[in-house]
Amino acid sequence: MQITDVKVRKVLNEGRMKAVVSVTFDDAFVVHDIKVVEGKSGLFVAMPSRRRPNGDFRDVAHPITPDARRQLEEAVLSAYNSALQQ
Repeated sequence: MQITDVKVRKVLNEGRMKAVVSVTFDDAFVVHDIKVVEGKSGLFVAMPSRRRPNGDFRDVAHPITPDARRQLEEAVLSAYNSALQQ
């Protein structure tokens, strides 16, 4: 699967969450609510998740391989940085 579109839907100026992003794969499948978060060692990409009854969070969708995660992170952070410059 190839990433064919990344839309930065919301950029936030306050708090640790910096943006909410949607990523389209192969012009056929989209994942909404991917977050760009400011962590202790810089920005990272958090996948959409839901709170479980015990209070923990579980990812709704996520990359399986390290290479897929790297590609997703690079595409999301690049789109976020571009949105900041506009």
